[in-house]
Amino acid sequence: MRYQFDEIIDRKNTGCLKYDAAKFRGVPEDDLSLWVADMDFRTAQPIIDRLTAAADTGIYGYSMAMDGYYRAAADWMEKQYGWRPDRSWFVLTPGVCFALAMMVRAFTAPGEKVLIHQPVYYPFSNVIRENGRIIETSALEIRDGHYTVNFEDFERKVSDPAVRMFILCNPHNPGGRAWSGEEIRRMADLCLRENVLFVSDEIHADFVWNGRHNSLFLLPEKYRANSVVCTAPSKTFNLAGLQLSNIFIPNPELRRKFRAAKSATGYDEPNYFGLAACEAAYTEGGDWLSQVKAYIRDNILFMRDYFQENLPMLRMMMPEATYLVWVDMSALGFSPEELNDFILHRAKLWLDDGAIFGKEGAQFERFNAACPRSVLKKALDQLASAIKTIS
Repeated sequence: MRYQFDEIIDRKNTGCLKYDAAKFRGVPEDDLSLWVADMDFRTAQPIIDRLTAAADTGIYGYSMAMDGYYRAAADWMEKQYGWRPDRSWFVLTPGVCFALAMMVRAFTAPGEKVLIHQPVYYPFSNVIRENGRIIETSALEIRDGHYTVNFEDFERKVSDPAVRMFILCNPHNPGGRAWSGEEIRRMADLCLRENVLFVSDEIHADFVWNGRHNSLFLLPEKYRANSVVCTAPSKTFNLAGLQLSNIFIPNPELRRKFRAAKSATGYDEPNYFGLAACEAAYTEGGDWLSQVKAYIRDNILFMRDYFQENLPMLRMMMPEATYLVWVDMSALGFSPEELNDFILHRAKLWLDDGAIFGKEGAQFERFNAACPRSVLKKALDQLASAIKTIS
């Protein structure tokens, strides 16, 4: 089946966060929305068919994952990433952010520290702070146009006895960095040495543009005693609203503690439609994924060329992974507050303001390239026109 990603689907007035939240968040309702990380594309037809069949039963009671579900997810991890989870490792949650919050509660105590890189996906900070733990930051550095780890600083921070957990965004959001196996091993060695739990959020793993994603679980087995990998079909197949994630915890004691923390929230049975969609995605969604990746990759190249030809004063960080594009706008000379106002009210764009990813991102804006190319061009044209008014 050939999919059409140029189709513009009107998502307004559907309860869609990307479009319908503007009036509740002080954003002009006519701004063009390229912020939150979901796609403006219909998902794979086999997923739609499976969901339609599930809806047609007319009964939406308590649900559980069956053998086919576990087999489909394990097969996907093995085929895509090169490692296969044991069924006992699975813990199903209603999202990776939920899982991270539960890990903070399960594996750290109030007043202890959780280490993260910054800039980084802002819910990392939220789940640490809002659970009464302390954020410890090891800032990323830009070298040769990409983020890198300052290992001297990372070693110093992870050696602090108050640091009990490290969360890696792998691949990196917002910078689109696909971490190398050597970088992951060096971080894992330091975490193992200091008995710091290594949590790898690998939700964007299917959007690595060159080569295969370097999963934490590609490292030798000794590292698995002290590590967790978080995955979900949500980013890959545009299923975030179905709220289902697969968290892999090889260490049985860590798994027991995590399940206890999850149980304390009252959450138990996974979403009926999420189970159906995930199994269909991992068994029948490969063709759609290949096509959508090709389309998004061309979108990213289109953005690169557009910036070079029309907005050379702005520096786009070419992503090695993800469908998110991180753009340095410091050349415009605005303060962070002025930049946000300029984007919202003069460029008429709703983007993710870089400051929310940490102070290191204060002069950046994050674009979501998973949209029809005509929408992407319109957004860039609006930005270019707005910049002309201040030149």
